Amino acid sequence: MDPRDIHTPVMLERCLELLAPALERPGATYVDGTLGMGGHSEAVLTRFAGVNLVGLDRDTDALRIAGERLAPFADRIRLVHTVYDGILEALGGTRADGILYDLGVSSLQLDEADRGFAYAQDAPLDMRMDQTTGITAADVIGTYGEGDLRRIFERYGEEKLAGRYARAIIDERSRSPITRSGELVDVLQKATPAALRNAGHPAKRVFQALRIEVNGELAALERAIPAALESLSLGGRLVVLSYQSLEDRFIKRLFTEATRSTAPAGLPVELPEHQPKFRLLVKGTELASDEEAARNPRAKPVRLRAIERIRESA
Repeated sequence: MDPRDIHTPVMLERCLELLAPALERPGATYVDGTLGMGGHSEAVLTRFAGVNLVGLDRDTDALRIAGERLAPFADRIRLVHTVYDGILEALGGTRADGILYDLGVSSLQLDEADRGFAYAQDAPLDMRMDQTTGITAADVIGTYGEGDLRRIFERYGEEKLAGRYARAIIDERSRSPITRSGELVDVLQKATPAALRNAGHPAKRVFQALRIEVNGELAALERAIPAALESLSLGGRLVVLSYQSLEDRFIKRLFTEATRSTAPAGLPVELPEHQPKFRLLVKGTELASDEEAARNPRAKPVRLRAIERIRESA
């Protein structure tokens, strides 16, 4: 199937608008830190004829599909199999002019039932974005103790019934292994109080938490964004699309710190070395339009933040 038929890039025109001043430079380097099926990158390479792409993804299927999609631009692309915190190594000492991180699970991963990401489809509990390495969601469900399960459900899923769900999983697996998404959904539904069964699907937050744990997403993000800021050239721009509150809170905090003066409190004059190195390009967050959210439901939770380097480090 043509990837254009199964993947619609989120907030595409706004991303291009924000990145344009940096990517219009001759020979500009653009990093797509979450390449996916290459929708954003295809638009960038089409619109900015002088741009060279460095595309990062941990999913080998995504790299293959994106490589086929971007084949017309073969002389301007370099695709790298790595987690998105590998940006500095991927750049190899060069600077980036524009960077995009479109966080979270991709359309490819959600739509392939056997990957186990979607609670609405019965499949093996895998959830690895890179299927060549690492533990699976079934490993987490089958080996973590009650306290660790509760911790990840609370921390990564912000699940109020974390303790209840953790106990139910431990009880069920003592009788039979939980290896499929449908089996886990059944356990969670049975453990959900009747009064709460109409308050959203009981598996939504648990599946999010498992995905984040299996892929080390927040740990990678905590390394990736500082590295991305470090790699930006003067006038370079970083755009981040987040889909859940944990990611967005971290991005907000880091962008706030990056755009704040480092002058000691009470200093009468701000010295040049204390001036911020970055400035915000949007105030707070931007959301997808109602029209886009209606056309592409996966755009509904998105939160866009963007930042620009305005001063080099000392």
